[in-house]
Amino acid sequence: MALTDEAIDKIKAMIVAGELAPGSRLPKEEILAGQLGLSRNSLREAVRALTAMRILITRQGDGTYVSSLEPHLLLESLSFAADVSQGHTALQLLQVRRLLEPQATGLAAALLKPEDLQELRNILERSRTVATVEEFVAHDIAFHLRIVEAVGNPVLSMLLQVLSTRTQRVRIVRGSQTSHALKSAHEDHEQILSALQSRDALLAAAAATVHITAVEQWLATSLSDDPIRAIDE
Repeated sequence: MALTDEAIDKIKAMIVAGELAPGSRLPKEEILAGQLGLSRNSLREAVRALTAMRILITRQGDGTYVSSLEPHLLLESLSFAADVSQGHTALQLLQVRRLLEPQATGLAAALLKPEDLQELRNILERSRTVATVEEFVAHDIAFHLRIVEAVGNPVLSMLLQVLSTRTQRVRIVRGSQTSHALKSAHEDHEQILSALQSRDALLAAAAATVHITAVEQWLATSLSDDPIRAIDE
């Protein structure tokens, strides 16, 4: 095990054991390095890595602290991995999204307020007037996120954002026949909103499943049509 990995594991162990509580300040570098039996260089590298993971936060001139360790905060560090995912990895993320988002959409059917439904309608109307794929994707993200947020679970909201990031969605829309992809997306969104307005949880979940499955199937087909890419991935 690399020294930096060992240092990361030791700091994590202190957090799990409760020796470093959420929001607490880490001991001074030389003291913590001595406690853990690490070189100061290894400790610094570990702190940098844990800061990137949002496990630690550094306050300029004040020291390094354990973050709040809220799950939705820690999930943010996975966004980059989703952003750069392609091929089978992107497909696997979509499969997980298909398992989770329809259930959240079904739950939202009973929780969305009239003003929430109106906001969803406004988002869809705006999405039909966009000039670029990037603008459409921004509205697409807003639509799905607004629905999931109604469930009131920030961990679920962040996890679903991680599973389908803006970069990944733009890549998928651009990779398909864009005009057809946008037309299908508009139709799917209308089906989802109609089910939500009817407070029909099962229909809302089914409409969301159809929507996500269509994207998943397109990506799976694109991989099977490109044998070299499929082997590489």
